[in-house]
Amino acid sequence: MLSLVKEYAADLFDLFYPNICLACSQKLLKSEIAICFRCQSGLPQTEHWLNVDNKLMNRFRGRVELQSAAALFHFRKDGPVQHLLHQLKYRNQKEIGELIGKMFGAKLKEENSIIKNIDLIVPVPLHWKKLKLRGYNQCDPFAQGLSEAINVPWSSTALERTHENISQTKKKRFDRFGNVAEIFSVIDKEQLKDKHILLVDDVVTTGATAEACLQTILKTSGTKASFASIAAASR
Repeated sequence: MLSLVKEYAADLFDLFYPNICLACSQKLLKSEIAICFRCQSGLPQTEHWLNVDNKLMNRFRGRVELQSAAALFHFRKDGPVQHLLHQLKYRNQKEIGELIGKMFGAKLKEENSIIKNIDLIVPVPLHWKKLKLRGYNQCDPFAQGLSEAINVPWSSTALERTHENISQTKKKRFDRFGNVAEIFSVIDKEQLKDKHILLVDDVVTTGATAEACLQTILKTSGTKASFASIAAASR
């Protein structure tokens, strides 16, 4: 009897406060989390993880020594991926990052994935002022989801952002590189030393922020680096 009452109460709650897909706003099935299966299958995947000469890897070539680089989705203005990232970054929908991390992790576990033999996953850090204002780093749940999927630890305490660079969104491409130079530092070298680090971010445009962070990581003795992001914009 008690279980029936609980089920009725849950159904009543769901009627007035339905769980909806954060990509299309349709009601989720009980087996769906955050993003419905239809939207998951329709999101524009890059398949970067299958090709060592992918466009994102080539974006960093000659600028920073990387083992591999891949984004899960193509980023298009006003598209579903941008909508999901907005929900993750500004609407406290951290479950999006965790779910996408698990989705990407499943891809990286495939035998022909170019991202492999990772020792530690590290999210691009926020400056403490922005972290205090937002309450969380949107890259952390993505790192956590990846960590759970590929069974590799993650850490948000290895790096810090020492300077609060101004917004990148309205800057020209070459201005962005000067805007992020020398804004990161290593807090704990022992976490990075002699390890293959997977740096993760939510979205890549020019790659300036990721490059600055990767250069900082690679200053630590014996460190190798790869990079993964939820999405990458075309240049």
